[in-house]
Amino acid sequence: MQKKPLHHVTKIEHPTTMKADMGQKPWADISAQTLSCFMGDPPSHRPVTRFKIAWDHHLVCVIFEVQDRYVRAVAKDYQDPVYQDSCVEFFFSPNPHVDSGYFNLEINCGGTGLFEFHPSTGGDVVPMPLDAFKRISILPTLGRNIDPEMRTPTTWSVEYTLPVDILADYCPVTPPAKGVFWRGNFYKCADASSHPHWLTWAPVDFPRPRFHLPEYFGWLAFD
Repeated sequence: MQKKPLHHVTKIEHPTTMKADMGQKPWADISAQTLSCFMGDPPSHRPVTRFKIAWDHHLVCVIFEVQDRYVRAVAKDYQDPVYQDSCVEFFFSPNPHVDSGYFNLEINCGGTGLFEFHPSTGGDVVPMPLDAFKRISILPTLGRNIDPEMRTPTTWSVEYTLPVDILADYCPVTPPAKGVFWRGNFYKCADASSHPHWLTWAPVDFPRPRFHLPEYFGWLAFD
């Protein structure tokens, strides 16, 4: 199995108002990672996708920036299939052990979300309650509905802050602190666009696109 990547998660003091801009503080001083791997056949459209992640006390903060084309946002309601749209995703175990289960948080370019917990036992997927999802502050730079598809080149971003306490009812949670490790992967997809693609941060060795493989999650080290 390929070596799993490690990314250091920077601590920030009191997150400022979100601007969904990697060039603004606190993001300006934090290093970005690029989704340099793909699943399936080499995509004809491979949008440059970067992310940054940070933490502050009981929050995990994430921002994605995508240099994209063929952009769509059709999903309208929470738990709709946002992965069919131009979508960025964070899958993670909030501790070092993927066998304790993992969460998938998927946000399309218009800010519509899908949020689930996958138990380690292979049991039924648990949709996260709407009340929990509403506690995640989300700021997209594009409008909520893009249909028909936007075919001109465009750069879009999504920023969000995730309160860690909404996770505790589902699996063991190691709260962010210096020296803590989580497991996770970051993805970009657009399954139902005219130019579908499945990009990943940590490499996934599987013959077809499939993101739900926690054994390939990388390491997130909280500094």
